[in-house]
Amino acid sequence: MILPITQFGDPVLRKRCKEVKEVTDEIRSLVEDMIETMHDANGVGLAAPQVGIDLRLAVVDVSHDPDCVSFLRVNGEEVSVTEIMPLVFINPTFKKGGGKERMEEGCLSIHEVRAEVQRPGMVDGIFPQLDGSELRIETDGLLARVIQHETDHLNGVLFVDRLSAAGKLMVRGELKRLKGQG
Repeated sequence: MILPITQFGDPVLRKRCKEVKEVTDEIRSLVEDMIETMHDANGVGLAAPQVGIDLRLAVVDVSHDPDCVSFLRVNGEEVSVTEIMPLVFINPTFKKGGGKERMEEGCLSIHEVRAEVQRPGMVDGIFPQLDGSELRIETDGLLARVIQHETDHLNGVLFVDRLSAAGKLMVRGELKRLKGQG
């Protein structure tokens, strides 16, 4: 089922989400709906607060661009992007590394706003799965960026918060307009 995507100005987007304590059938169903919603919106990631749910849960799918990373290790093994997509994770913990990289980002919860965001180029962390297992993922490129973007949502942080001062000035008017619609 395609879910409505929460838009800029909704307070749930500014909350640090609650940890997932138990994976229930309701959570599994939510994940299926989130994946369907993300694909329907042509997104590469979607976090639970973006569908109005206060949980540390996100889905990512960058399989449209299997060459979007220069490396991807899962539990120490080299794998291809398509082998782990869509990636679903709950309560993620990871560290960021590598040099800072700039790339244009957008967000399904902030329609029509795109801007250059600087983020660390790599992530290395633990991504708990619905079945109770954990994936240790080390990667870079678009996948690392999307993981960081979606995890920011779980912490109440939006990509516009990470813009430079000049970037914030450039989008300020559009954000005011969007907030006024909410």
